[in-house]
Amino acid sequence: MSWPSHGSNPQYLYKAMGLALPKEFIDFSANINPLGPPTALKEKWVDFFREIHVYPDPFATKLTDMISNVEQIKSDSILIGNGGAELITLLGRMLARKRVLIVEPTFSEYEEVCRANQCEIVYHQLAEPDFTLNLTDLRSNLEDVDAMFLCNPNNPTGIHYPPSTIISMVEECEKRGCLVILDEAFFDFLIEYESFVPYINRFSNLIIIRSLTKMFAIPGIRLGYLVAQPAIVSELSKQQSHWSTNTIALLAGELCLQNKGFIKETQEFIGCERKRLFAFFHQNNYIASSSHVNFYLLQDPLLQDQFTLFEFLVHQGIIPRHTFNFPGLEGRWLRFAIKGYEENNRLMEVLTQWRHQHSS
Repeated sequence: MSWPSHGSNPQYLYKAMGLALPKEFIDFSANINPLGPPTALKEKWVDFFREIHVYPDPFATKLTDMISNVEQIKSDSILIGNGGAELITLLGRMLARKRVLIVEPTFSEYEEVCRANQCEIVYHQLAEPDFTLNLTDLRSNLEDVDAMFLCNPNNPTGIHYPPSTIISMVEECEKRGCLVILDEAFFDFLIEYESFVPYINRFSNLIIIRSLTKMFAIPGIRLGYLVAQPAIVSELSKQQSHWSTNTIALLAGELCLQNKGFIKETQEFIGCERKRLFAFFHQNNYIASSSHVNFYLLQDPLLQDQFTLFEFLVHQGIIPRHTFNFPGLEGRWLRFAIKGYEENNRLMEVLTQWRHQHSS
């Protein structure tokens, strides 16, 4: 079966399974803020429309300066992109034919762009169910590696690695002349987050990717940014197409960055729902990854393979993210986003039905 390589767009999943897309379904496969976009975006939408006849700023100066002020770094250390996907693609081009380490399980796009650029790929597999990142174990895989991709908080597990571990890893890689590409697409879902951005002034090998589409629920707009030392930013920007980021995306980004109250509201809601869901999983003999963000891995330990549970959920209009294309998981887990209160209730209702049918 040819499985979709990403979450969202459920019509492709149903097509792969030979099923018709139901009229009513809940898509748990995309890790987007369940609160939706900030209200301020809707209020400003007509104003945004008035700007579409103007070419976007190719240097994204205003948004770059805003990020510079928020993060307290120089603007030449920032590169705005058409979503995290474009930034990952640019990095793949920069790493063409080099040796790249990917810490698995993780976002499949790192491998895709590396393969497209003829990189030699090596893997470091984290062991389930804890998925612990240990520098001692990692060190043996760093031999002759030019760059390493690490997602933190991790997609698909939702696990946040300790800052001390990350810093030790960056230090070790610096000694070896190895770049560390730290994908922080979900960093703003963490309530107590310790920023690694200040470390780019200390480490010339550190590159940080961030997304604005997850927290602010704007994946249809596409917006993200990269932080690194100016030499790296300059090299990447030369490979970027002109007017890569459109006018509406830039305006939306400027507005979203001013909306700190929305971030706090989201963190509190996600925290409450995650606690409620995980209590249910524990009571009903399901295993969940130790997530700190807005998604998690789930497993019925009574099954060797989660496909029958996956199939049951899909027939019920509950759409999780399969893990067949996450190396090291191979379908043994399902990934779910944390949705709204009623949607999470529906998930628990369907999982209760499953448990009653498969309790031994």
